[in-house]
Amino acid sequence: MSELKDALADIEAIRRRMAAGTVFKGFGPLALGATALVALATATIQNVFPPGTPLAFFVAWIVAAVLCAALIAAETVVRTGRTHGGLADAMLHQAIQHFLPAGVAGGVFAAVIGRFSPDSAWLIPGLWQVLVGLGVFAAAPSLPKGAVLGAAWYFVCGFGVMMMMAARPGELSPWGMALPFAIGQTILALVVRRAAENGYDEI
Repeated sequence: MSELKDALADIEAIRRRMAAGTVFKGFGPLALGATALVALATATIQNVFPPGTPLAFFVAWIVAAVLCAALIAAETVVRTGRTHGGLADAMLHQAIQHFLPAGVAGGVFAAVIGRFSPDSAWLIPGLWQVLVGLGVFAAAPSLPKGAVLGAAWYFVCGFGVMMMMAARPGELSPWGMALPFAIGQTILALVVRRAAENGYDEI
C-alpha cells in the first residue's frame, strides 16, 4: 500500500512540474472582455446615481468584482478541461495559487481600512489595481508573453490613481476604478486572443 501511495505521490509531483512549465490556456478573451464592460457599466451607474457613502461605493465594486470573477472562472474551468486534458486540475490549482494571495490581500486591506480608518478609503482603488498587477506578474510565466503589458498597466495605473485620489482624498471617482480596469482587461483579452490565433489554443 505504501508503494502505491509513493507512486501516486510521484505521479502528482510530475503533474505539478509539467503544469509549472506549461502555458496556461484557460483564460479566454470573451470573459476578459466582458469584465471590461462590467467595469464600465458599474461606473456609468454610479455616475448617474452617485453612491451616498464610501461603503455604498465599494459595495457596488465588490459586487462587480464578484461578477467578473464568476465570469472568468466559468470560462476558465471549461477551457482548461478542453485544452489541458489530464493536466486540467493541476493547471487550475496553479492559476488559483497565482491570483488568490492578491485577491485575499485586497479584500483584507479594504476590510481593515473600512473598520479602522474609513477616511483612508481613497487608497483602496489604487491599491486594488496594484494587487491585480502583482497577481498577473506572478502568473506571467504561465501566460502568453504579452500578459506582462497588462500587469505593467495595472501596476502603473494603481500608483497613478493613488496620486490622483491623494489630491482629492474626500472624493471617490467611479472612473478612477473603471477606466484602468476596463483598459487592463481589454489588453489581456487582446493578448489572449492574439495568442490563440498564433496557436496558443485550439478554437
